[in-house]
Amino acid sequence: MAVYKDKKTNSWMVYYRVTDWTGKRKQSTKRGFPTKRDALAWEREFLNKVQTDLNMTFASFIDIYTADIKNRIKENTWQTKEHIIKSKILPYFGKRKINDIQSKDIIAWQNEMIKGKGKDGKRYSPVYLKTLHNQLSAIFNHAVKFYGLKENPASKVGNMGKSKNREMLFWTQEEYQKFAFAIMDKPISYYAFEMLYWCGIREGELLALTADDFNLEHGTVTINKSLQRINGRDVITEPKTSKSNRTVKMPDFLVDEMKEYFSKLYGLDKKERVFNITKNYLHREMIRGANEAGVQRIRIHDLRHSHISLLIEMGYSAVAIADRVGHESINITYNYAHLFPSTQVDMADKLNNFRKGKY
Repeated sequence: MAVYKDKKTNSWMVYYRVTDWTGKRKQSTKRGFPTKRDALAWEREFLNKVQTDLNMTFASFIDIYTADIKNRIKENTWQTKEHIIKSKILPYFGKRKINDIQSKDIIAWQNEMIKGKGKDGKRYSPVYLKTLHNQLSAIFNHAVKFYGLKENPASKVGNMGKSKNREMLFWTQEEYQKFAFAIMDKPISYYAFEMLYWCGIREGELLALTADDFNLEHGTVTINKSLQRINGRDVITEPKTSKSNRTVKMPDFLVDEMKEYFSKLYGLDKKERVFNITKNYLHREMIRGANEAGVQRIRIHDLRHSHISLLIEMGYSAVAIADRVGHESINITYNYAHLFPSTQVDMADKLNNFRKGKY
């Protein structure tokens, strides 16, 4: 590497060579530095990155982390991570040397985040604070696992916030029926919410459905994709998790309703979206229907909770429910444990009978 003055522009430039992962040598030039000192500083930091010398700045390591991680996760997942990194982490740690960051620095950052407020002027929620810390810790873990950082200072400090989600709301079947009656005046709304409530599918899964995904002869719908809004555009992605790829059996009345709906979609191509609406449309209809029906207002995702609570009430096991709704882990289904009927009395009775030799 070498630093030269560009006499044409009266600025400084760095001439450098790198070897890529195939072993091929490449050369390039970085121009536009106002002083030689700036050019030398860039050269020094660039060498740290190329050699993965942890004397590099945290911001430089983020470039490495981005190159390693970005293409391995879903686009919308990366966007969430990137937003957190750019808005909540880099402003605080960006100029620090990554191997100089200590636990006390993490504590100071946590205190800043705890005092922080969103655009609405409210303090960050405990769940969001936990998400922020998890992302920072993930970056340090990556440096420890792959680049020789001695330890993760964020892990030593421990998390902030808590993982408990917002209250899990749901409608009873009676409440949902009132809501469904209120939105019958708009067929696309009615059929969309019927799918959400009676199949327990996610909002993005619903909006990604094509005619090809339905087998009305066998009464099934296949979930293998999701619609996400990314950078102002609708993008079809893979489902949330691998277990989200599933085939859901629809009740007979819903099959009949979908046949009726399809009969109204003249000239629909098998690859076209069946519900060509937006998430905003669904949210507006949710509010309208709840107000007209006089039922409590819940979120779209709470219809999934409502479906699960209905299946629990009907006596199905957590394993069977997890398989139907596409939970990645049975532990997620156990978040609904408070809805499962208690078997303590039955257990005690059977133990009594066992003790008496009557079991």
